[in-house]
Amino acid sequence: MLGSELPEVRQSALSGLVEYPEAAAVLCRQFESEQDAATRDMIAVVLSRMGGAQTVEGLLPLLRSDNATLRNSVIGILKELPAEVAPHMEALLDNPDSDVRILVVNVLESLRHPKVEDWLIAVISVDAHVNVVATALDLLREVGTDAALPALGGVTTRFPDEPFIAFAVNNALKQIQSAG
Repeated sequence: MLGSELPEVRQSALSGLVEYPEAAAVLCRQFESEQDAATRDMIAVVLSRMGGAQTVEGLLPLLRSDNATLRNSVIGILKELPAEVAPHMEALLDNPDSDVRILVVNVLESLRHPKVEDWLIAVISVDAHVNVVATALDLLREVGTDAALPALGGVTTRFPDEPFIAFAVNNALKQIQSAG
């Protein structure tokens, strides 16, 4: 039924699949190829409710998609699955594609996992891409604690010719110090 030409038939097929986590791989493939927006949204809801390792493993490759709408939907689903995403986070933050790393930092924004600050500190300490570091700094400004202060001090040394990085570091320092 998921292969039907009619969106309403595909949507009908989705209604009971939340109970079947073994369908995650099929749903992720359908999610990637689905052309009907309402059906794609329904698949996203099913995948979010289904959760599980198979769902996350099926969605992670879609972060590399050229389709921005698809990538943003994947981010939205992953944000709902912090426990399932956490084991993959370090590998994702090491992805060779800086765009994927930026998207992953955006997932961290609402992941609500105890290691979020640690992951962000690692990003600002070692990532060589200025936009990835800038994205991490922006989030660290919101969630950082005194534990981030030493790493923040080293960022401007790593990017001495990037005025925005200096600005972002100063903002993060001010916010963290005023919250502490």
